[in-house]
Amino acid sequence: MRILVTAGPTREPIDPVRFISNRSSGRMGFAVARAARARGHDVTLVCGPVTLGTPPGVRRVNVTTAAEMLAVVREELPAVEALVMSAAVADWRPAKAADRKIKKNAGRATLELERTDDILLATRGLREGRVVTVGFAAETGDPEPEARRKLAGKGLDLIVANDVMRPGAGFEVDTNAVTFISARGETWRTDVESKDAIAARIVEWVEAGRARLNCSP
Repeated sequence: MRILVTAGPTREPIDPVRFISNRSSGRMGFAVARAARARGHDVTLVCGPVTLGTPPGVRRVNVTTAAEMLAVVREELPAVEALVMSAAVADWRPAKAADRKIKKNAGRATLELERTDDILLATRGLREGRVVTVGFAAETGDPEPEARRKLAGKGLDLIVANDVMRPGAGFEVDTNAVTFISARGETWRTDVESKDAIAARIVEWVEAGRARLNCSP
């Protein structure tokens, strides 16, 4: 299969030296890319700013902003059979980025934000019925209600949800504990285990999902 994986954070510039981002390290997405390549798939990894080395045999495309990631995903989607959207894309960006460093002055500063494009929503028409799509829901507290909303609202085949406040399941660690929820009504959970082990389960599910899609009328 040809599999497109996204990973890491995006950075939304405030000025040339400051940006809005998040704590994603990219480890989960890189684990998925490694697992998919190990099973013989043709893998393209689209990643935001991370310090991880490219998995052997994986084609890597580096981006910085949510808009750049959306553009690459749109460009790559026609040639792939599966999308694993594990990137932690920024939900907000400054409405206008300054072209020079903003100087520190006395008093308060106000930063006006605007929503970034939702990549999964923006590409729904390119994916449905053709591309097996896995999304992620990183939440604080019980992730299942929001995960189910995203699963239906974004036209996903599978969503992988986790509580980032749970020890061993948050950012910048090599382990995770997730709940898988499929569009077919299946739900199953893992204990804390390595991200490589969870990635292998995701890739196996994608393979099975593609087989079902190929058998559809």
